[in-house]
Amino acid sequence: MSLTRPKSALIGAALCAALGGALLPATTAQAVTGTAGADGAFTFTARLDIGSGDRACSGALVDTQWVLTAASCFADSPDQSFTIRAGKPAKTTTATIGRTDLTTSAGQVRTVVELVPRTDRDLVLARLNKPVTGITPAKITSTAPTTGETLTVPGYGRTTNEWSPRKLHTGTFKVTAIQSPTLEIDGQNGASVCAGDTGAPALRQTADGHELIGINSRSWQGGCFGQDPDETRTAAQNVRMDNLGSWVEDTVSAAPITDFNGDGVEDIAIADAKASVGGNAGAGLVRIVHGGGKGTAQIDQDLDWVPGGAEAGDSFGAAMDTVDYNQDGYTDLVVAAPGEDLDGKADAGMADILYGGPDGLGSGTLKNTHLEQGSGTGALAGVASEAGDRMGEALAAGTTAGGRPWIVIGTPGEAIGDLAKAGVAYYVYGNTSFTLHQNLPTEVPGTAEAGDEFGASVAGDEHHFAIGAPGEAIGTKDNSGTVALFRHTLDADGRPITIGGMDQDNAKVSGGAEADDEFGAALSMTAYRPTGATSADTSMLAVGSPGEGVTVDGKDQANAGRAVLIRINPDHTWDYLRELKQGDSEDTVGGTSEAGDRMGESLTSVNTNPGQVPKADNLVVAVGTPGEAIGSLANAGAIHSFSMLGAAGDNDVWIEAGDGDGIPGNPAANHRLGESIHFTGTHLYAGMPYGPGPRGALHTLPIGNLTLNGTHGTVTTYQPGADGLPAAGTTFGTAAR
Repeated sequence: MSLTRPKSALIGAALCAALGGALLPATTAQAVTGTAGADGAFTFTARLDIGSGDRACSGALVDTQWVLTAASCFADSPDQSFTIRAGKPAKTTTATIGRTDLTTSAGQVRTVVELVPRTDRDLVLARLNKPVTGITPAKITSTAPTTGETLTVPGYGRTTNEWSPRKLHTGTFKVTAIQSPTLEIDGQNGASVCAGDTGAPALRQTADGHELIGINSRSWQGGCFGQDPDETRTAAQNVRMDNLGSWVEDTVSAAPITDFNGDGVEDIAIADAKASVGGNAGAGLVRIVHGGGKGTAQIDQDLDWVPGGAEAGDSFGAAMDTVDYNQDGYTDLVVAAPGEDLDGKADAGMADILYGGPDGLGSGTLKNTHLEQGSGTGALAGVASEAGDRMGEALAAGTTAGGRPWIVIGTPGEAIGDLAKAGVAYYVYGNTSFTLHQNLPTEVPGTAEAGDEFGASVAGDEHHFAIGAPGEAIGTKDNSGTVALFRHTLDADGRPITIGGMDQDNAKVSGGAEADDEFGAALSMTAYRPTGATSADTSMLAVGSPGEGVTVDGKDQANAGRAVLIRINPDHTWDYLRELKQGDSEDTVGGTSEAGDRMGESLTSVNTNPGQVPKADNLVVAVGTPGEAIGSLANAGAIHSFSMLGAAGDNDVWIEAGDGDGIPGNPAANHRLGESIHFTGTHLYAGMPYGPGPRGALHTLPIGNLTLNGTHGTVTTYQPGADGLPAAGTTFGTAAR
């Protein structure tokens, strides 16, 4: 395909001085003018196709889901500036990795869904829609280049006699000059960096293989097909990588952000599940605050692209989670209305996937996917909505380690046969769904009984997920509770595989099952990378038991509550780690267990650096204690954070209103701080739907505020009537994502 070559232009004085004039960004569609690479060599090299034949570049896979290339590949005018916007690429971009011969079907093709550029160099990390498997990423060097050393450059650009070669080519180059951000290389034996080679890796040979030392930015393109035959210079400029390894590591290891409009800036969805919509009390709504000052939006069921219609008591937004379900680079919102009446059946419930787009939720071509019993495909299509099912009372969503999005929808009011409120959960992926409950012949632990409420809580990460049944009777102990564990791997029928479960009568778990413990009433799960592991292959599960009685100084404190930590290993076995509870006179844990605290009624956990071996401050769980009395103020509430590594008393932080950790104001009765909590990769969202504001509020606390050795940061408060949010609502902060 013949495309116009960009005009040459000076990109800063340093460039001009280094190579004596202007170089060309080699981004025109259609490598290195050297020899064709051997099949199977340099398979981490990527070919990038940007737009509809607009531009082609090369790059290097540096993590299973990230390609490193030149930012100028995505710039509007690469001959003038390499500055680009973070977020979803403006033009559809595909990356072909591992296909050194483009005439074959080898390797894998992925879509680029996010760009994370440097602002000081011609460099960008491009996130792929799902991981690449079976190809070892390039290793980034930490050793500085030296003048005269020999490098190899593989690329997919033009050659001496091919406009669009069908094989990866390589060339040999020598380092001729070194600056702080760049290095210059010169082709040997006729090699040259050509159009299509921008972003190609420059590699150093070592005893252990190749190390990535630079990324091509621009070149003279001497000897390249279609260039001026009088141009004989084969020098090229590369971005140095030896001092950027930590930036790459931090970027690819960071927890993802919520980004509904794909601009690379974090957005927030805040529910008000009891808000009136169109005069319908308790219909519920979700307010979106777009990051970067890009305004707010109201999402409710009276919008023409949201299924259903706002009705009294729907509780739209009572449960939410986020996932890029269609893997287009925009975050999607999974939102439930567990109080939805369907065909006269009160509180049947339903859920929806609301898709992100260039201007936020609902602005793309695909608006929603509706999830309702008796409609759609898979198991959902084969069951009927019934009164009291409360489908969507609990939600969890994410993406498996292999890159498959999933959703678990708790439906604790569902009857199994004549067993009222036995409960089920629906596992949704692709365009299908499967039912999970305790009477399946798939070794789901326990037996379905009336009142079990299986699905009252759900949580998961990329490897495993858990479903709570806090109403389960263990022996004769009603409402003692149990938790079922699953892996995302599918059996022959397409259903996720059960790996067991636990209750408090299990020999591994401390304490014992007692009536009304409600073990499993809340769950939270996050993946982490243990010491010695090469990836985050282990899951950490927190289980809340808010009805647990705790003995303090010889006195039983009923409903004081606790949580326990469970590690789920790569072989899908699990180990009990320890309990988390408030302190007593014999330990150094903050707080004091008291009757009615209901510690563990809510939970949230996070790994702020999931790709790396975590430190104590990286792997954190927050435990909500909404029944906590502060002095004489009943149900004022509190939040207790713990490192999931190490002893509780050495790594816990107690948070109540007005104590300096970030919740403004003073404690007050029935504010129930801790009832609504959620971690992102950088903050804790603490909803206060019951006050002190008349319509509720949400506080975002930097994670440093919740870790023992963390640095306190600025807390941001969102509330109706401020910062562009309408002065309306009832329980703003019910949930947040």
